[in-house]
Amino acid sequence: MNFTINLPGMPARSSEIFVGDDLLERLSGELKIRFGERRPVWICDEKMWGRWREKLSPLIEAGGKGSEPILFAALESNKTLSALEDLARRLVHEGADRQSVLVAVGGGVTGDVAGFLASIYMRGIPHYQIPTTLLAQVDSSVGGKTGVDLPEGKNLLGTFHQPEAIWMDVRFLETLPREEFRQGMAEVIKTAMIGHGAFWKYLENHKEDILRGDREALMQIVSQSCMVKSRVVEGDEKESGHRRVLNLGHTVGHALERLSHYKMRHGDAVAIGMVAAAKLALRLEKLSGSHASRLVSLCEFWQLPVKCPSAFSADAIVEAMKSDKKKMGEKLHFILPVGIGEVVEHPEVSLNDLRQVLVSMQVSEP
Repeated sequence: MNFTINLPGMPARSSEIFVGDDLLERLSGELKIRFGERRPVWICDEKMWGRWREKLSPLIEAGGKGSEPILFAALESNKTLSALEDLARRLVHEGADRQSVLVAVGGGVTGDVAGFLASIYMRGIPHYQIPTTLLAQVDSSVGGKTGVDLPEGKNLLGTFHQPEAIWMDVRFLETLPREEFRQGMAEVIKTAMIGHGAFWKYLENHKEDILRGDREALMQIVSQSCMVKSRVVEGDEKESGHRRVLNLGHTVGHALERLSHYKMRHGDAVAIGMVAAAKLALRLEKLSGSHASRLVSLCEFWQLPVKCPSAFSADAIVEAMKSDKKKMGEKLHFILPVGIGEVVEHPEVSLNDLRQVLVSMQVSEP
């Protein structure tokens, strides 16, 4: 499966997306042609390199003019300016110049940092993404967002820098720890909730196939997620309007991540945020109880949390939201579900309504 994100501009730009279960072998024959005279520099998640070195080494050699990859400890705590500077200096020592291309192999942290580096190194060089986690395949690698964190918030420094191509081989998911896969499913559920009802029904009807790692089912959820996100990005590349629908669950989710000092996993935080958005929509009579229940049920199947941790009060969560980059002026901006596969923007949320929802979601102390 392959398709293209076509972006407006002069000249027009595009980002190709390929989804399959045999891409590593197919890529070996085309990388040298695709890169041409440009020298590739590979940045690879060190854990992924340990698991997949035997398969990735021939691919790096096939790219031509390459060397051993730069290994990166892909932890959220390494999404920093200091880590970015370290990688930039490694590129200098590797002899990377304006004719180089950067290839990122790994999950969302690797893709975000490497993409940011490509956007600013020598004032910008092309980059490619080979996402190896479900979260990266269905979300972070698509759309051109790059960035690093500050102590004050997540992804507060970054750029939009579209990859030339994104290669997604679902075989990477076979060695993905179950916990990592579960995190990615939160973004899959989010995408189906904003995309269309047919995708949602597929998730409900094929959850057992997805759970056991059926390759056809995995290709379906990855490609469907990418197609939904691609349509949104084509209409609003830099999140000036409609692209904000992709933030369903992230307003509360990012606040929880920040309060936990990023110890809470992203998928868990987004799942809680989606349920909060659904309960807020239910309170505002914009969503039916049956649709909210279907969201909670699907999250629970994937063992995603649907309650707020008792360690964080409703007031603390609201306060943490105020520094989020998704805030619109002095108002908290929310994306609310109004049906399965349909969301609306709601820029003026009552803090009282929000607090009441968060209080109702609080885990009771034992």
